[in-house]
Amino acid sequence: MDATITLIIVFAIFIPALMLPGPDFVAVVRSSMTRGTKAGLQTTIGVSAGLGLYAMLSLLGLSTLLVEYQWLTWTVRVLGGCYLIYLGMKLIRARPKADDFALTSDETTSKQRGNPVLFGFLVTMTNPKAIVLFASVFATAVTAETPVWLMVLMIGLVILSALVWYTIISLFMSSAPVMKRFTHAQHWIERVAGVCFIAIGGRILADARNPVSP
Repeated sequence: MDATITLIIVFAIFIPALMLPGPDFVAVVRSSMTRGTKAGLQTTIGVSAGLGLYAMLSLLGLSTLLVEYQWLTWTVRVLGGCYLIYLGMKLIRARPKADDFALTSDETTSKQRGNPVLFGFLVTMTNPKAIVLFASVFATAVTAETPVWLMVLMIGLVILSALVWYTIISLFMSSAPVMKRFTHAQHWIERVAGVCFIAIGGRILADARNPVSP
């Protein structure tokens, strides 16, 4: 298959899936609106790195292993779902801080706990739906004859696409008009993000026994 056609097929599936709201989207929005632009962009880097790693693992045969060993799929889903639920509970139970009632600045952000890059990376890596996504994406166009340079290019474009999309989301959500509007609601933003993570984690656990199709 021609390289251009392969790229078109892969990214015609990946780009719409990337833009659908999910745990990665919630993570970037939460960081941007509660911790500012810098944290939002750092979370974007973590999410993009996670998606790039999943793309690489899928091309190396991870999706095939998950199809062959369904217990491994179950384990990944249970661990991922439990982590997202734990993260959601942590956000819901977090107490409002004094700086929740002032516009978040990068200086304030730097003093807050947590590593936004690691946060974004872990949210992505504990979302087993990403595995299924890449398994379906690459199964449509990638074969044993696909050259290595093309697979490397696809991984790079996955990372670039995620960086561009979530950077746009981060810059918008941390912009002055948005931040001004939600100045006094940062604690509730944390809670809404927590509820979203719990709902997504619960759905993942509910689907844990569903097999991954080859």
